[in-house]
Amino acid sequence: MSSQAAENTWFRARGALSRDGWESVVDATLPGWEHTGIRVADLSDGVRLELPAGDIERMVIPLRGDASLELDGADAPASVELEGRPSVFDGPADVAYLPVGTSAVVTGNGRVAVAEAPTTQVFPFQLLRKGDVPVELRGAGRSSRQVQNFGIPGSLQAAKLIVCEVITPAENWSSYPPHKHDEHHPGHESRLEEIYYFESEPTKNATVPEGADAFGMFATYTSPAGEISINEIVRTGDIALVPFGYHGPAVAAPGYDLYYLNVMAGPDEAREWLISDDPAHGWVREQWTSQEFDSRLPYGPQQ
Repeated sequence: MSSQAAENTWFRARGALSRDGWESVVDATLPGWEHTGIRVADLSDGVRLELPAGDIERMVIPLRGDASLELDGADAPASVELEGRPSVFDGPADVAYLPVGTSAVVTGNGRVAVAEAPTTQVFPFQLLRKGDVPVELRGAGRSSRQVQNFGIPGSLQAAKLIVCEVITPAENWSSYPPHKHDEHHPGHESRLEEIYYFESEPTKNATVPEGADAFGMFATYTSPAGEISINEIVRTGDIALVPFGYHGPAVAAPGYDLYYLNVMAGPDEAREWLISDDPAHGWVREQWTSQEFDSRLPYGPQQ
């Protein structure tokens, strides 16, 4: 596959994957995609978005505003209210895990994402309130970022899904050093498809002129598992798909903070996130021990 063809396949601008009332839908109907999915939509009065039951596990994540769920499943309550946030840059939101065989109707005011993975394994319904979401500060210096680990092993019981959010303040780099998870090496590397859903906005407490255009940048490149090339400016609503290959950095431009929601799942029996750094750049991690962490983090409610 040529680099240009790979770019067109694996990066999708906001709205390019719209379907059935959703602004974006990623699932196995996309060629070359198998293990993960995401749905993103704006919510307003009167909008009812349906999630049919099936052999699929899901997490519902309010991106902005609150969300309400009407549920039908053996282990699920009849309804759930998810308390959201003003924006993805204001700390975690409540999140809900919907087991296999559960249908839902999503309503509310704001914006919502649904992470998905096909499976037949049944785990219990789970509700994680925002105050209980584990928040990790990762990296150091200009590689400082904030990770909200509500959907990882240890925080969530699931068959396949691994889900987290990353906030990168203006001028910082994340998903760095570039790394991959596309080969099965027990104890060292796991096979995981990955979705990056992006948002960007002017950095906290900035005085912003009319017409400001928030953006970041994201890259992937070829590994032994396959050819891939993404070198894109990313804005709110854009999606990058990483079936294989080294990925990173994700860079927040000066003046603009960058957020991404990561959705991962793969064919390995064990649900684990094991990565291999690009040998050319992995040494950078060693430099973090001598650097201060970015004092702007953590971002919390209405900061």
